[in-house]
Amino acid sequence: MILGQTTRKNFTQNPKNDILSGLTVALALVPEAVAFAFVAGVDPLVGLYGAFMMGIVTALFGGRPGMISGATGAMAVVMVHLIQKGNEVGMTLEAPIENLGLQWLFITLLFVGGIQILAGIFKLGKFVRLIPHPVMMGFVNGLAIVIFLSQLGLFPNAVPKDISFLNNTSEWFSALFSNFPFWKMMGFIGLTMGIMYGLPKLTKKIPAALIAIIAVACITIFGGIEMSTVGSFIREGGGEGLQGGLPTFQDQIFGLFGTLAGHWDLIISTAFILAAVGLIESLMTLNLVDEITETRGNGNRECIAQGGANVLNGLFGGMGGCAMIGQSIINVDSGGRGRLSGAVAAIALLCFVLFGAPLIEQIPIAALVGVMFMVVIGTFAWSSFRILRKIPISDAIVLIAVSAITVWKDLAVAVIAGVIISALVFAWKNATMIRARKRIQPDGTKTYEIWGPLFFGSIQNFNSKFDVKNDPNKVEIDFVESRISDHSALEAIYNLVNKYKAEGKEIKLKHLSQDCKVLLRKGSPIFEDIIVEAIDDPRYYLAEDPEKFTKPLSDYKL
Repeated sequence: MILGQTTRKNFTQNPKNDILSGLTVALALVPEAVAFAFVAGVDPLVGLYGAFMMGIVTALFGGRPGMISGATGAMAVVMVHLIQKGNEVGMTLEAPIENLGLQWLFITLLFVGGIQILAGIFKLGKFVRLIPHPVMMGFVNGLAIVIFLSQLGLFPNAVPKDISFLNNTSEWFSALFSNFPFWKMMGFIGLTMGIMYGLPKLTKKIPAALIAIIAVACITIFGGIEMSTVGSFIREGGGEGLQGGLPTFQDQIFGLFGTLAGHWDLIISTAFILAAVGLIESLMTLNLVDEITETRGNGNRECIAQGGANVLNGLFGGMGGCAMIGQSIINVDSGGRGRLSGAVAAIALLCFVLFGAPLIEQIPIAALVGVMFMVVIGTFAWSSFRILRKIPISDAIVLIAVSAITVWKDLAVAVIAGVIISALVFAWKNATMIRARKRIQPDGTKTYEIWGPLFFGSIQNFNSKFDVKNDPNKVEIDFVESRISDHSALEAIYNLVNKYKAEGKEIKLKHLSQDCKVLLRKGSPIFEDIIVEAIDDPRYYLAEDPEKFTKPLSDYKL
């Protein structure tokens, strides 16, 4: 009964909000999917099919209700070299194959999906917990900047390229202020943003983004105002329009594995990069939506759903993708909380392709750009400017570095770099925390009470605490406030024990936790006689899922 209630709650809590927010997201998905298809060098319909399949699978089976997935720029830029190389190889074959790069992409997506599914099965999604908050803020800021910059490509040229600002400033400004199409687009972008800002102050029963898109579209269509539209954008990019049929099974890819001879390294390396980029962006977007909605998603389930969706893309001719932070925020801000919102967005997108192309192609690009600009404003962590001087300098560097690398390179490189920097800072700080309190027992035994973690970074300081030659014949090392963490620590203790034995002195190790004892005894048999067993040895227990342990700890046999 409880499971059924939870399932219904995840599917939808408010059908009206989920349906309206899903429609809003579907409208915003169209130019994004088309633009990213152009970036990757494939037909716009491949991007739209990819957005549909990613959206429907992750909406119904993913680990985060309300999160939107589709074709993304982060993955599109990785696909470019693969597709270009495939097209080159296709033209050099005895029987030339056009668009072989696209077929290679479909094959690669099968591997991408397999890798992501394995990541979910082996529960690698939990490692997203290791991403520090400065990295998360840098990711959000960098992605907001990337979304903003991607919208600039939709603008008409503000000034002809042959007019130099430095050499002819007056003519440059004259051309700028006389560029009516540019200012017209700016005006409708401003109107869209104004509606999205003001409408929630009057009512929150309908998504402001949806009303803004409809209002601006009605003004331009019924007012006969010529503007860049979704249809003109697709045709200018080389597409034929939004109209298409259902995705079809790509059985021909199974006959093209022979064309991969000598290029498997490219396929596999690209698959791993795409899988990593997709999972990192999806899991971090999941974390962000968790914070906004104050609920918790399932990262491992999301990994499996993302992988399944990418396999489906490979089999049915989509370009693949991952979670989309911009569309996810539009959905959540519009009231979408359940799986229904993502499912409606995906189905509506497919309906646009099948039945609504003539209408959707008339929507002005300015309305969609205005919506994305509001997403940028809502996504960017403006508080980061305020806290930069209040947080440790290392965290500030990480925040700025991740933001910059996200814009300069890509999301995966930025996050990995941020985690590495944070880990090195953490290791360095902990390396300096090792302490040793020294005292002499009544029987003459010298006791070293160790405080702080003992690991690869702290062993040098640890070794400097001991005076082997001048210590008495009996020495105890008390680890009650320390833990042995790795092989470097094990080797340091082993060498220290041998030094004391070489001097003919007796050494004992006290108050080791059970896991530390196991580690030492596995490392060398000499520790059998050196480790002192005591009833007050520290014991550490951790419940994998604390919510399953509802009784007091004393009721369990540990």
